Amino acid sequence: MFLRLVADSFGRRPRHKLLTGAALALGMAVATAALSVSLDVGDRLSREFRGLGANLIVTPMDDSLPVEIGGVSYQPANTGAYLPESSLPKIKTVYWHNNIIAFAPTLDVPVSIATKSPPSPVTPYKAKLIGTWATHSVPLADGNSFSTGIGKTNPWWKLNEGRWFSDDAPECIVGSKLQARIGIKVGDELHVQGPKDEVSLKVVGVLTTGDTEDDDVVTPIAVAQNLAGRPGQYHQLFVSALTKPEDDFARRTPASMTPDELERWSCSPYVSSIAYSIEAVLLGSDVRVIRRVADGEGRILTRVQTLLWLVTLAALLAAALAVGASSAASVMERRSEIGLMKALGAGSGTIGLLLAAEQLLLAFAGGAVGYVIGILLAREVGQKIFGVMPQPSLLVLAVILGLAAVVTLAGSAIPLRRATRYEPAPILRGE
Repeated sequence: MFLRLVADSFGRRPRHKLLTGAALALGMAVATAALSVSLDVGDRLSREFRGLGANLIVTPMDDSLPVEIGGVSYQPANTGAYLPESSLPKIKTVYWHNNIIAFAPTLDVPVSIATKSPPSPVTPYKAKLIGTWATHSVPLADGNSFSTGIGKTNPWWKLNEGRWFSDDAPECIVGSKLQARIGIKVGDELHVQGPKDEVSLKVVGVLTTGDTEDDDVVTPIAVAQNLAGRPGQYHQLFVSALTKPEDDFARRTPASMTPDELERWSCSPYVSSIAYSIEAVLLGSDVRVIRRVADGEGRILTRVQTLLWLVTLAALLAAALAVGASSAASVMERRSEIGLMKALGAGSGTIGLLLAAEQLLLAFAGGAVGYVIGILLAREVGQKIFGVMPQPSLLVLAVILGLAAVVTLAGSAIPLRRATRYEPAPILRGE
């Protein structure tokens, strides 16, 4: 009987129902779009920010902090520690290993270079040779492999011409400024004299970075290790990891945390917690956060997500006000019906439950329509602004239906409360 009364009442006064449903649908559409984009925009922007380069740098713990000004190193004389290249697969064993999207070791070697092509021979030129990975497959403990390289950690390294060197061949690429200075061309042979060895390298590309590397030679790290007499070792490691913005809790030092706090901190993809986990598996290493990158990402992500939440809150508030106004008008029109029901023995609780059930039914209908509209809006906004089209989610649907119910009950709470307090006698007398 109760359900029949609710269904019968829901079918009457269609104008009020359509107005209330439309307000709910519009509010839930905006909320759906904002929530859908917000769920995807964090990961999307994090991946886009990886275009800024690595956000972690690993150096030997025994080494001093590097000081470089204008491409010139001002390190103390005791900076000569190295790390084993063989330990690098351990990086993909940390808790947040899926968030580590790239890493690449480097080894800098001071060398003398000279071209072998006419008008050879030329006076040897002092330069810096950087050994690294171009495209390297790292074998993992689970039997899989992980493809990485300097192009992924330093995406601003672009080739003007030619190609990247092969990691297992005596090849190199040269910086654009170095090429212009000594007239190197793609295809030339470059004679390189290092501290411990010498080698001939084929120039296969010209590099532009907009930084000091434009004056350098870049080659496979195995070549640099032989020239420096440091087989199987590297000096610096760049790591690019997907992270979440840091808050006050993330900036605390692990030593000041309780065991429960440390576990919660370690199980959150903060850049500092990922650095801590890498330091634990790479023994003898010092992992530092590149703050200008990490902080910039955090500020932008926080502002974008805050904006989306404010838009959602404004949409929900507008929907609640519209529902409240419509509900108040409906209750005023139904005074006679409510008075008659009370005169026939219906209690205030029954009246309130009946009206609330009608509102909830309307909320679910408006929420479902709003969800469909919101998904279409989210796909359009996501594609135009963020370059990603959010997919429908059952979680978002459940949240939207719940929000629709809460907004409807909150907006109609005062009118429903007033309806339950009506006295039947004055209403039936026409007062």
